[in-house]
Amino acid sequence: MEHIFLNRVAAGRALARHLQSYAQRQDVIVLALPRGGVPVGFEVAAALHAPLDVLLVRKLGVPWQEELAMGAIASGGALYVDRLLMREADVTEAQFEHVLADAQNELARRETLYREQRPALSVEGQIAIVVDDGMATGATLLAALRALRSRSPARIVVALPVAPPDGELRLGDATDEFVCALTPRIFFSVGQFYQDFGETTDEDVRGLLAGSAAGPAGSFKPPQP
Repeated sequence: MEHIFLNRVAAGRALARHLQSYAQRQDVIVLALPRGGVPVGFEVAAALHAPLDVLLVRKLGVPWQEELAMGAIASGGALYVDRLLMREADVTEAQFEHVLADAQNELARRETLYREQRPALSVEGQIAIVVDDGMATGATLLAALRALRSRSPARIVVALPVAPPDGELRLGDATDEFVCALTPRIFFSVGQFYQDFGETTDEDVRGLLAGSAAGPAGSFKPPQP
């Protein structure tokens, strides 16, 4: 059986050990993808003594199979669409536009909900470490990275607890560095590698972001698993 993580907290702590070269630096910011990436990113930010923010992104799922991503959108207007998958799944333009409109509304809702009037942290000239709880198709992550690049970071580092063996190849030049704690040969889904892969709620996200913003980086105490 493949090694699995106890939960997202444990995954974040394991991932942080692969990122110690970025610890205690003034030019590093951790950006977590809501919702599941935020508990992981919280642990990484705490270990590196770096600030934490969210990189808002929304998957565009095939209408009758929502877990299958035909693309994604991210704050900043980035849009990634897998046209080949759309054709193979027989998704019409009207169906796509309906999914897109719903995703745009949800992205706007989360922007208001999660930030609680806190402005987005500036990433210009910074090393941006982008964290999620894992990677499957990479569509959501690609949209997030394209949005991030337009904000002029000095370097983009993708950091994941688990991804398929070809994960780095799927992202191509969208990232400058790819760090992954686990790349199992047999990969069906991200949740396969967690004992506890329960839903991360909006309240969880708000609490973690508020906790990290409460004081200087590293001054807060991460929750126990």
